[in-house]
Amino acid sequence: MTLYFLVKYLHVLGAIVILGTGTGIAFFMLMAHRSQNAEFIARTASVVVIADALFTFSAVIFQPVTGGLLMMLSATSIAERWVMASLALYVVAGLFWVPVVVMQIEMRDLARKAAETQGPLPPRYFLLFRRWFIFGFPGFGATMLILWLMIAKPF
Repeated sequence: MTLYFLVKYLHVLGAIVILGTGTGIAFFMLMAHRSQNAEFIARTASVVVIADALFTFSAVIFQPVTGGLLMMLSATSIAERWVMASLALYVVAGLFWVPVVVMQIEMRDLARKAAETQGPLPPRYFLLFRRWFIFGFPGFGATMLILWLMIAKPF
């Protein structure tokens, strides 16, 4: 196995981690939200915050490193349009992902408080959930487009 294929494997693995963790987080948060059970939402959001910190964050940091190495090993120019588009979409994804993480933390805390007091989820929780849900589309969509660009290299 050459160094190029090892780095390519790690780069693809990082993309799988980002997309897989994102999909799993979205599913579990949505299912917890649908329960309207503050204790269940708090527990789920706690795990989601940890998963984002362990898996998504580490993959997000690792992707530019492996991508840069791949460019160097393959003599691919950063000026290639598909690379520039991928980098721009990476920034877009990050601009939506960072607020999503902050929202998840606040939703977790609001659900914890509601569970501790055995009260209802506050209106702020529902506002955050709607924003979190909406932010997921451009953030996740950008990562899907990056994956397509990595494979197709259309321009």
